[in-house]
Parts: sequence; C-alpha cells; structure tokens
Amino acid sequence: MSELLSGSGRRPWALLPDRSLGRLGNAVVPWIVPLAIATLWVVASHEHWMSEQILPAPSQVWQSALEFGADELWGHLWISLQRLLWGLLAGISSGLLLGTWLGASQRAQGLVLPTFVALAQIPTLAWIPLFMLFFGIGELLKLVVLIKAVVVPVTLHTLVGVRDAQPKLREAAAALRLPRHLLFQRLLLPAALPAFLAGVRLALATGWTSLLAVELLASSEGIGYLMVWGRQLFMLDLVLLCILVIGLVGALMDRGFSRLERTLLYWPQPATGEQPRNSLSRGWQGLLLPTALLALWQAANSLGWVDANILSSPLEVLHSLFAGLQDGSLPEALRLSLQRTLAGLLLGGIAGFGLGLLLGLSVTAERLLGPSLSALRQVALFAWVPLLTAWFGLGEGAKLVFVGLAAFFPLLIATQRGVASLSPQLGEAAQALRLDLPHRLRLLVLPGAAPAIFAGLRLSLIYAWLGTIGAEYFMPSDGGIASLMIGAQQLFRMDQVMAAMLLIGLVGALLGHLGQRLESHATRWRSA
Repeated sequence: MSELLSGSGRRPWALLPDRSLGRLGNAVVPWIVPLAIATLWVVASHEHWMSEQILPAPSQVWQSALEFGADELWGHLWISLQRLLWGLLAGISSGLLLGTWLGASQRAQGLVLPTFVALAQIPTLAWIPLFMLFFGIGELLKLVVLIKAVVVPVTLHTLVGVRDAQPKLREAAAALRLPRHLLFQRLLLPAALPAFLAGVRLALATGWTSLLAVELLASSEGIGYLMVWGRQLFMLDLVLLCILVIGLVGALMDRGFSRLERTLLYWPQPATGEQPRNSLSRGWQGLLLPTALLALWQAANSLGWVDANILSSPLEVLHSLFAGLQDGSLPEALRLSLQRTLAGLLLGGIAGFGLGLLLGLSVTAERLLGPSLSALRQVALFAWVPLLTAWFGLGEGAKLVFVGLAAFFPLLIATQRGVASLSPQLGEAAQALRLDLPHRLRLLVLPGAAPAIFAGLRLSLIYAWLGTIGAEYFMPSDGGIASLMIGAQQLFRMDQVMAAMLLIGLVGALLGHLGQRLESHATRWRSA
C-alpha cells in the first residue's frame, strides 16, 4: 500500500497525458513538493506571516532537535518503544493462540466468536475510562490498552487464515493421516501465515496509534507525553519534532515489516479458501457465552465480589441506558457526534476521493504527490492532536479537521488503487472511441473502480466515527457521546460510562453495516 502511494508501482494505463521525464526527472519530481513546502515554511517564518508560537521557524525546530535529541527525546521515545514491544508480544501471542483455536474449531467459533466480535466493535478509546478505574493510570493501563488494540486484528486475520485453509490440502492431509504436529507445520502454518502477517501489520499501526493516544491522555513519560508537555508550554517546535520522529518510526516499522513479509512469503498463495456453510445454523450457540458472562457479572455485583462503584451491574447499565434515552441526553449526544462524523467524512472523503482520482489517472501526479502523502500517512493519527489544537483551538473547527484527516487516507488509497488497477483494454477502448475526460470518467473509470471506491468509503465511515470519539476525548466540547462519557467518568457514574460504551459500539457496528450495504447497492451489477 505504501508502494502505491510512493509511486513505485506501475499502472497498466493512465487517462491523463503524462510526459516521459527520464531517469533524472523521475528522481527529482518526488522532491518538488517537500522542497516547495520547506521553502514556503522558511519564507513564512522569515517574513513573520504567522507568530513563532504558531509556526516555529525550521531553524528553531532544528535547534530543538539538537537540544532535546541529545538525551530527553530519545529517552522518551525508548520508553514508548518498550511499551509497544511488550504490548505487541502479549497481544500477538494471545491473538495467534485465540485465532488458531477459533479457526480450527467450528464449535469454538459458534460459542466465542460472536461475543469477541461484539466486544471488538467498541473502539479502544471507549474502553480507556473503564480501564483507568480498573488498572489506574500506570504502566499496566498502557499494556492493557495495547493488548486490546493488537489482539483484535491478529485474532480475526489468523482465524480466517486457519479456517480457510485450502480444502483439497485438508482432504490430502486426512487421507495421509498426518499427525497433529505435521498438520500444523505443513498445512495450517503455511496457509494461515499470509493472513496472520496481514493482521500483524495492521496491529503494528493500531498499536502505535493507541499507545500515543493513551500517552496523550494519561502518562508522565513517553513520546506522547513529551508532545503534551510541549503543547502546554506552546513549544510547537518540540511538537513538530515529535511528529517527525513518530512518522519516521512508523515508516521504519512499515518498511521493515514489508521486507519481513517478502522474506517469509516465498510461495504462491492462491485464493482457494471457502466459507463454512453451517455458520448460520449454529448462530444460537453465540448467545450462550454472553448470557453466561452477563449472569456472572450480575452475580459478582450482587454478591459484592467487585466494587459497585467500579463495575456497575448489567441491570444498572440498562437502567441508565433507558433513562438516558427517555430524558433525551443520549440521543442528543449521539446526534452531535454523528453530525461531526458526517461533516468530517464529507470534508476528508471529498479530498481523499479527488486526490486519489488524480493520482490514479496521472503518473506524473503520482510521482509528484505520492511520496509526500505516503510520508504523511506514516504519522499516527493522534500525533496530530497537539498541533491541531494549537492551530485551530479546541472548537468545532479542530474537531472537523481531525475527523476529516481520519477519513482522508482510506478513501484516497482505495480510490487510487481502484483507478490504477483498471484493465488496459479500457484505455484502448477510450482511445478508439475518442472519449473526452468527462465521458471516460463517467463511462469507464468510475464504474470500473466503484468496488474499490465504495470499499474505501466504508472504511472512511468507520474511521470518521473513531476520529469523532478521539476528537471529543482530546478536544473538550459541550456535547457528544464521548464528552458525555468523560463527564460520567469524572462523577464515577460507571453505569453511564458503560451505557455510552454500549452505544458507541452499536453505532460503530451500524455504520459499518451501512457502509457495506451502500457498497453492495452501488456495485450490485457485479452479481448480475
């Protein structure tokens, strides 16, 4: 994916005219945008177009790098990387074991998977208030948040890899009566490794982002804390330096993991998996585990096994949920949050779609803008919070920009990939029919790239919702479901906190389902 944005991939055709620049030109073009931005930055700081507290000069950022980079910056970064390492080790190993068990056992899938997926619908940020009361704000909180963020993608991808192992190979293994250790070594491991590595790649990104989020909220060490400290002192030179370091770490992790994948996956991986047909008939089994957990939860609360101020009973949570729905506080909070989600989706989605379309149509535009966008994508989302609050304040403008940024990259990447992978025959047909650009877009490009575009839109919708929750966490506001949760946490009303968590997970699941329905409706011609 990063190779696509950086312009290293070749597309079979391009609908906008592109001139051959030669080897030297191709090497120079990617540096035009970074050099232009750097030049504009130098001129703006020299001419005092903005205050140095808002836009520090490059020399000031360099001075901060020399001052803090000698000891303090690398010390905080090392603490964050240690936390990330332990969280990844615990989360990946747990996800691998759980995913292998679920993928290998249909009974386990029926019993456990529905509950696991339901809990996974609640964003990691929404768990933090509850985790704070259970584990405090020390190192254990960071580890638990990281495990939550990492274990979900690793488990789900490993499950798919193990479950969808090639049926013919399974039949051959059964005919040869392979023992369990050889079945795992020769069949399940090679079949599940591509999906497992895809889950680990996603876990790296979500883990790094979640770690920064929890360090911004509750930490006295780490690169996230250093950013908060710099923001509070209005040392935006330090904030910009931290953003550069975070982006560099993200890029190194992405490049390193790409090389690891290429080394490990040296065999062809045909898509020959099949979906189990009896999953719906076993759907009733998925109610057993949540029913048992709810009964245990209620009993633990009624018998005093846990402090009711920390863990409210299910009945209290339901009572708070119905009370909030009746007095209108929860619907109003949801309305404000959904407004921010849709406004940010509109802003980031339009920008991502337009820019992705341009990069997919034009090789020159991809070479010019692709590397810069790929570099920006490596910066974890929550790393932008201190800078956005300094530039835009804590009002609706900052929230809108943050949510738009969350929705921008999924649709950008999906649109560019969809357009760039169109069949060469479409380009030949456009030339033969002498279609102009508007007709090419309407008749060829958009219908051909529609599956990828709507898949990106579905991801953008989910990320916009997650960005809304994050914006309401880090930019205090008068309304919104996350703001309501924070207020309830400060009053130790855990019943209201958990009712809000339930609604956040439910809305996230509904938005994902809505995006899937839109994708199916818009591309219904594929099944005709």
